Amino acid sequence: MTLEGILPVWKPAGFTSHDVVAKVRGILGIKRIGHTGTLDPQVTGVLPLCIGRATRMVEYIQELPKEYEAYLHIGLSTDTEDMTGTVIEEVAEVKLDEARIREVLHTFVGEIEQIPPMFSAVKIDGKRLYEIAREGKEVERKSRKATIHRLDILQMDLQQNHPEIQFRVSCSKGTYIRTLCVDIGKALGYPAVMKSLIRTSTGSIRQEKCLTFEQIIQLKSQGDLQSHMIPMDEAIAHIPAIELSAQEAVHALQGKKITGLAKPTTILVDASQHIVRAYSPDQRFLGLFEWKSASQTLVPVKVFL
Repeated sequence: MTLEGILPVWKPAGFTSHDVVAKVRGILGIKRIGHTGTLDPQVTGVLPLCIGRATRMVEYIQELPKEYEAYLHIGLSTDTEDMTGTVIEEVAEVKLDEARIREVLHTFVGEIEQIPPMFSAVKIDGKRLYEIAREGKEVERKSRKATIHRLDILQMDLQQNHPEIQFRVSCSKGTYIRTLCVDIGKALGYPAVMKSLIRTSTGSIRQEKCLTFEQIIQLKSQGDLQSHMIPMDEAIAHIPAIELSAQEAVHALQGKKITGLAKPTTILVDASQHIVRAYSPDQRFLGLFEWKSASQTLVPVKVFL
């Protein structure tokens, strides 16, 4: 049986996202595998891998909101914005109260702007920032928009000279939690750094669904791994779904445009452009289609024969 779908992996510390892909390729003997969002080596957590034809869904899963649990350390800063870097500023004592911290963190909910850290994979003039940083250089970076959907304090230790705050954050794709920690510190009037980070979910794929390398090896040997994988259309359940007629389903699988839908749906009303999941009458997933309201046409984007 050919494995296909989304494999929810729990990334251990010490592995890059590409390392995880390479490891799973070795375990499964499958080359067609793609990850859905880069995690720094020291970060653990949810890393969905797309297996087989599901690699065509990577871009849609990458767009899903992410949730993290982070520890913010206030009182020092580093060149990497986390504890792996060189300390560039430090204060002897930090004095903050709970009310002030809650007030400041609340201001970060909503759309924010971030300057990508030098130790990141962002490219400038064809070169990644971390490559430039390793040369001891710093270049100007343009700010980027990100959205913080929710930010909750889990616990605070304000008694030590360098206080620590554990928080949970739900955010948009491309949010730098390291930079969020630094910016929170600045708003509080102190240098700050991200002490640790765990990604607890990507969209609806949460920690409890994830498998370790050891579990993947065991389930593969038992022939039971497919039952622990997420069907590709289920992983993109945030995309609206429509049902086609039997004849339209045939045309869809042939990669044809579909006009004059037999079963008009309210999902497409007043939508100038809309990506939808299309299904046959027997609920077979056919692929992704784009709705063109001007011509009242469904145009194939990704078809799954």
